[in-house]
Amino acid sequence: MATPTSTGRPLSLWHDDASYTPFDAPILDGDIQVDVAIIGAGYTGLWTAYYLAKAQPDLRIAVLESETVGFGASGRNGGWCSALFPASLKKVASLSSRDAAVRLQQAMNDTVTEMGQVLAAENIDCDWKQGGYVSIARNQAQWARAKAEIKGWQSWGFGDEHMRLLSADEVKDQVQASHTYGGSFTPNCAAVQPVKLAAGLAGVVAKLGVKIYHHTKVTQIGNRKLVTDRGVVTADTIVRATEGYTAEFKEFHRDVVPMYSLMIATEPLSDDVWNKIGLGDRPTFADKRHLRIYGQRTADGRIAFGGRGAPYHYASRVKPEFDMDARVHEMLRGILHDLLPGLEGAKFTHAWGGNLGIPRDWYPSVSYDKRAGFAQAGGYVGDGVSTAHVAGKTLAAEILDLDDDLRELPWAKRTSPKWEVEPLRWLGVNAVTQAFAQSDRNEARSGKPSKISSTVWKMIGH
Repeated sequence: MATPTSTGRPLSLWHDDASYTPFDAPILDGDIQVDVAIIGAGYTGLWTAYYLAKAQPDLRIAVLESETVGFGASGRNGGWCSALFPASLKKVASLSSRDAAVRLQQAMNDTVTEMGQVLAAENIDCDWKQGGYVSIARNQAQWARAKAEIKGWQSWGFGDEHMRLLSADEVKDQVQASHTYGGSFTPNCAAVQPVKLAAGLAGVVAKLGVKIYHHTKVTQIGNRKLVTDRGVVTADTIVRATEGYTAEFKEFHRDVVPMYSLMIATEPLSDDVWNKIGLGDRPTFADKRHLRIYGQRTADGRIAFGGRGAPYHYASRVKPEFDMDARVHEMLRGILHDLLPGLEGAKFTHAWGGNLGIPRDWYPSVSYDKRAGFAQAGGYVGDGVSTAHVAGKTLAAEILDLDDDLRELPWAKRTSPKWEVEPLRWLGVNAVTQAFAQSDRNEARSGKPSKISSTVWKMIGH
């Protein structure tokens, strides 16, 4: 098991990768004045800086990071760059229009390919492989859900190029999973080494003239002014790109809840084991349970696997020790062994976790108030690798008033309602987690779709 870092957090597989070179940045030393100040050196902040600098090279941009580039979710996630969007098409359309919802999903599809092209053009080595995503139905309830999902996509005008149904044999051509009834496949997903992506992007951004400051904690967000523990930053525009850490700011405490998602990783597996498992084209994989799981075959021949199940911590607390939960990590190892029997005997070398941001309506947002000089993006519900790219490009277009269709997507210029006060927030969020876990147990036992989960999804608004 990897040793903890100096912060007390367990070392993730990604940070322990011998091919990863951390990005080095100075600490802010005194007061500065810039055109745009970005809080957070994760994907949202870095992509925003990238597209701002590309469009207007003389712009003075500073990115302020309380730890280091890729310290948060951007360096600790499952490495899925997918076209998944947390809010359903039905929900998006209900708050905008059918056409707007379709355009948003198409933008998500397009961004996966576009990101691959940008990474190649900028020579960012992050083990990128667009092998798609295979979602496995492993009981009758999941199989019914798979067929319903495909019909649902077709009703919105999306065909096999977006998502197609797989027979059991077609699933097994990609991954030798147990109890396979069938599944679905989309080509719009890539596997990636997440912290290498963050560090590589930071290096490109720095060469474009953006100033990145490590170990510079923003303690107060004011009117075009940021107070940090290293100095005061004055800016025409402030961008909040803090995702799961947003709740640490008093004025934004109820904007999102920080939920923890935990991960495990195996040792490098032998060719014999991979012949038993498959995943030769490195598709990302999961099954269709309600309490989400996610996995990938890494470039160095391991399986990195994660899932939900960790509790929400009272008052939206964020602490390094929350990255570890022995019960959840053991649960994940059990799920992975059950899912992929060919893994029997393989050793697990890493266990870690991190927080992600969930808005009250499970609907991410991008907004810019020109009068106040304040922009923000986030609430990705764990689907942030690709979504942050769309958000960063959109924020740059908004701030610079560029002619870009992304500005008209329905998640722009909106805000989510605030979460309830405690203890209602704690009770509600943890009740949803438990309801999904019970729904999965019921479906595995009976094979019938869970009434509990359908009720919960309706409550959430999907």
